[in-house]
Formats: sequence, C-alpha cells, structure tokens
Amino acid sequence: MRRRVTPANPHFLAIGGQPAVAQLAERFYHHMDTLEEARGIRALHPPDLGPIQELFARFLVEWLGGPPLYSSERGHPRLRRRHLPFPIGARERDAWMLCMRTALAEVVPDAALRAQLEAAFFRTADFMRNQPAPAGG
Repeated sequence: MRRRVTPANPHFLAIGGQPAVAQLAERFYHHMDTLEEARGIRALHPPDLGPIQELFARFLVEWLGGPPLYSSERGHPRLRRRHLPFPIGARERDAWMLCMRTALAEVVPDAALRAQLEAAFFRTADFMRNQPAPAGG
C-alpha cells in the first residue's frame, strides 16, 4: 500500500494550482497599479510591474506549498532583508493588504480558504514592517 504524501502547506492545491496563483499575482499588481490607496507602495516599484509580477507569482507558488520555483532560481527568499531598503510601516502594510485582499476576493471563491490566506498574508506583511509605529498608536 502506497502512503499518500500531503504537502506541509496544502494551499497551493486548494487555491487551484499555478494558474490561480498567476491570476492572484496579476490581480494583486493590477490593484497596486490602480488603487489610489496603493499609490505610496506603487511608487516603491519600478514603472514596469511585469517582471516583479512574474517573480511574485513564482514566490507565491512556493509559499503556498507548490514546487520551489522561486528558491531554485533565487535561493532563500529572505523577505525581510530584501525589503529593508524600502520604508514599510503600518500604512504600507495596510495598502499592500488592501491589494491582496481585493485580489483574493476575485480569485479565491472559498470564503474559509480566503480567510486563512488573508491571515497568513497579514502575518507576513506585518513582519515586513521596518518603520516604528506612530506615537500613541
């Protein structure tokens, strides 16, 4: 009897595999490029979002439990280190999350899965903060 191996992170299959992840990355960057609330984080990116969108999709495939497309090409993600040159505070985190939340709503019909992913994305986005919280908040 063969034992079935379950990936440590089953979200890749649950979301719909690589096509759904590519769509999620596309919608995310569409919202970053078009939402007024995302103007500040959009300014941190190059004018052409195509290459970063493709890189983000490869990262997401792996982050969601799919094949190691990102690390096989670029090594360990070292997310925090890669983002240190950019000022990221609560405002930037929240703008990023708005784009991701909107993209998730368009790509992931399952509400429970969407909620799990939103929570995981928030933890990661919050970890990226490298600016102090404003006084009194």
